[in-house]
Amino acid sequence: MDIILIYLAVAVVLFVAAYVAKRRFGLLGLALAAGYLLSDIWGDEISLLATGLGFGSGAVTSAVVTSVMVILPPAVLMFHGYIYKNVIARSVGAALFAVLALAFLVEPLGRVFVPSGQAGREVYDWIANNNLQLIAIGMTAAIIDVFMTKPVQLKNGRRR
Repeated sequence: MDIILIYLAVAVVLFVAAYVAKRRFGLLGLALAAGYLLSDIWGDEISLLATGLGFGSGAVTSAVVTSVMVILPPAVLMFHGYIYKNVIARSVGAALFAVLALAFLVEPLGRVFVPSGQAGREVYDWIANNNLQLIAIGMTAAIIDVFMTKPVQLKNGRRR
């Protein structure tokens, strides 16, 4: 299967999940960064554990474990946190989340899937060559989004 189709399917699933959950991009983006760091620190050990438990071996198991570790923290936070109030903000936040997640997943998915065709190779090479810039821009946008979040106002110890 072509890697571009896999990236497109992953992007659509992540976009829809973030859109339906209505969660703000900032918290989800920071959770992606946390998942990426955890996968970098513990990915090899958990891949070995998965291999020992009989879930397969090799690059595919490592890619799946790494991808799950990256996506797991934001998936948990899809059920908690601040939400968007309007459709445009929801759409933009979900799109930013999907693009940032793909930037974090370029390396693990690229270990397993090889692009086919000239167009697929060019798209993959562009994403792979620019993923650090995409991550930097995405993380900056996530931090800005966190700062733009207004906390719940308390009145006499109660939420309004």
